Amino acid sequence: MKGYCLKSLLAAAAILAAASSYAQGPVISWSTDPIDGHRTGVTASTADNVEEAMGYVKGRTYYAPNGKKFRKGTVRKVASLMLGAQPAMADVKKVVGYSTRVMVRKKPECELYDWFIDELMRATADSTGKKIDIGISNRGGIRIDMPAGEILCDDIQSMFPFKNNLCYVALHGRDVRAILDQMAATSFQILGGVKVVAKNGKIVSATVNGEPLDDDKVYGVATINFLLDGGDGYSIGKNAVETIFCNGWLYDTMIAYVKSLTAAGKPVEFENQHWITILKEGDGK
Repeated sequence: MKGYCLKSLLAAAAILAAASSYAQGPVISWSTDPIDGHRTGVTASTADNVEEAMGYVKGRTYYAPNGKKFRKGTVRKVASLMLGAQPAMADVKKVVGYSTRVMVRKKPECELYDWFIDELMRATADSTGKKIDIGISNRGGIRIDMPAGEILCDDIQSMFPFKNNLCYVALHGRDVRAILDQMAATSFQILGGVKVVAKNGKIVSATVNGEPLDDDKVYGVATINFLLDGGDGYSIGKNAVETIFCNGWLYDTMIAYVKSLTAAGKPVEFENQHWITILKEGDGK
């Protein structure tokens, strides 16, 4: 009876916690763990090396890549489920590119963010025929790091899972400055085309194409629709002179870019462009 009562209390607590969380609005979060093969030798597979990377099940035994055999228990059951799902996952496990090194997400700026915003700006210009001066996006829209070596379709899909459109927004320099001020006071997001220096939560300088940001000039900005009206606290479209929505999702743009690099015999690689500089106490300016 005691065990039954304890289980009931735990279940009730879980329900109450879930109800409380939902009452405050649904919260979705996740984390990633590396597949390091420490127990079974399993590594992430492509569509063409499932047995080599993940092993196989024969009869009631799971034969792991490192030679170990699991005849019962959770390992064999999980292996059966995972291996059984591989045929349906073949399309997303196709190799679409190659990365020369890991590109890790790191604020305020990193190679991966700069690689992404550079393509966002280029693709928006190509789609709209407009001149793009500045790129603005959110760090939260990129969910995983770029792996080293073979890049799967699934890697890009996991990197850009949200259904966001590319957008062109024409903004006066004063409105761009307000966005930069908001970032400096809170946390910088992904920027391209505009070199920003900040200190003590305030913008020290901002230049575009080597020229100081002009409050009265209209700039072409590449961004995503999520940030136009409240996404992550930003309303980039609020005072827009012009707004153009591009067709297709952000994922479509980035997977096409990776494939185009592969077709041209080029790997995925990029250098930090140093768009953002945050000065510390004692630094100049």
